[in-house]
Amino acid sequence: MESPGNDEPESAESKEIDLPALVRAYPRPVRPLVRLAFWLEDRTGLWRTFGPMLKHPVPRKAGWMYVFGSATMMAFLIQVITGTVLATIYVPSTSQAYGTLQYITHGAPLGRILRGLHYYGASAMVLLVGVHMVRVYLTAAYKYPRAVNWLTGIVLLFLTLGLGFTGQLLRWDQDGVWSVVVAAESAGRVPFVGHYLAHLVMGGQTVGGTTLSRFFAIHVFFIPGLIFGFLALHLFLVLKHGISEPPKSGEPVDPKTYRKKYETLLKTDGVPFWPDAAWRDVIFSFIVCLTVLFLAIKFGAPELNKPPDPTEIHAVPRPDWYFFWFFSLMALLPHGSEKYLLWILPMALVSVPTFLPILFNKGERSMAKRPWAPIIVLATVVTIVALWRLGIQAPWTPHFDTPPLAASVVHSEDPVVQRGAVLFRDKACLYCHLVDGQGGIRGPDLTHVADRLSRDQIVLRISNGGYNMPAFTYNMKAEEMNEIVAFLESRAHDPSSEHAAPGPKTSVGIDTGTDREKLSLTGE
Repeated sequence: MESPGNDEPESAESKEIDLPALVRAYPRPVRPLVRLAFWLEDRTGLWRTFGPMLKHPVPRKAGWMYVFGSATMMAFLIQVITGTVLATIYVPSTSQAYGTLQYITHGAPLGRILRGLHYYGASAMVLLVGVHMVRVYLTAAYKYPRAVNWLTGIVLLFLTLGLGFTGQLLRWDQDGVWSVVVAAESAGRVPFVGHYLAHLVMGGQTVGGTTLSRFFAIHVFFIPGLIFGFLALHLFLVLKHGISEPPKSGEPVDPKTYRKKYETLLKTDGVPFWPDAAWRDVIFSFIVCLTVLFLAIKFGAPELNKPPDPTEIHAVPRPDWYFFWFFSLMALLPHGSEKYLLWILPMALVSVPTFLPILFNKGERSMAKRPWAPIIVLATVVTIVALWRLGIQAPWTPHFDTPPLAASVVHSEDPVVQRGAVLFRDKACLYCHLVDGQGGIRGPDLTHVADRLSRDQIVLRISNGGYNMPAFTYNMKAEEMNEIVAFLESRAHDPSSEHAAPGPKTSVGIDTGTDREKLSLTGE
């Protein structure tokens, strides 16, 4: 006890005298942990340093909409922990990368769950950072004074997508390798700098050991380091400017008066972040962890595709689900527009959110006064979902796994027609064209093609080819042409139609000179 008239501060030794009494105030099972906590605090001062940060005041009405930022950070920590463990086993070599992942999945103890945690943790991180950005946009929390908060969030969003993209190649299977090849070819079409971008992506002229080493370093060291740096800056800005209050209609943001109003709000209706507001973040982050763990145990990471094979021309690379929409968008670009849109589109995706807090740094935050904000979000979500579904269906991709046409589909006893049906698949025509619901959907449906085209028109189309269709003049014999044409002529919905009317079946000769040029000019 302090003596009368003694103005000296209480010493560390006098504080330690009260420690047993403080420890006895806790239940007996946790007293060793309490002693350890006091010991660490006395020698490190961690709580005195970081405690005020956790106790920083936040608006009382900041509810469940504000939990997605901390949940994204939790998903990132899952990636760091599981990625570190995976990196102790994974060998970034073209000869061993695929094998080590197979060993992790099927041989290492808990390896299947570990890969599943990393895979679903990545999906959770992408999904949560997207939802967090949407919440910030809808509530206009990017306005003064939180413009740099928003900009660092944009950087973290693109770094998260960069993690997902670079992680694909590390699987070193067909999907991963060919996805990078497609990305490099797309980057190579950018005017002026395309060659350098493609070289930067692949680390050379082709995908190989240099590419894998580069992607491993970027995925494991470079991008996580940047995320830690920008995340620290982002959290510092959140502490500096505070969490944005829920918007109210009729209370616009005025840079001249906002700070004073916000300070008054915190004094009159603020609560400490820990524990009054943080409990929601803890519960939601715990739910995210449980969900990722459940998916990892129940399903595990998707099985790897075949090992990369440069001689396999029938590869159909598919990115992870969060890139499906962009995959679809690139596939649907009008022919000839790639070299323009491939640099205009990324510039728009970066510049629009970047200039948003600069051009609209004040004014109303309420959605009631900004009806265009939810409309833009809804239109964007609908567009992404529609493109995502197209990415799953991939109608522009040939269906290489299409089985031969069944006899019930051919529906003919004519041996010429039957051989034509076999050739129709052997020549890869069935990969892109539907016949009675069987085949690909990249090209027109040929179920009733004889109702639309005459024999000469069919021959012309096969000989000359067309957009996305090869010409078969030089790689198809006349006999094969006759058999395929006979099969297509049998595909008539109305047997009495003009084009399908029976007539003399003259053999088809394939000219490679002037006659072919005349056909291409006079045909349909």
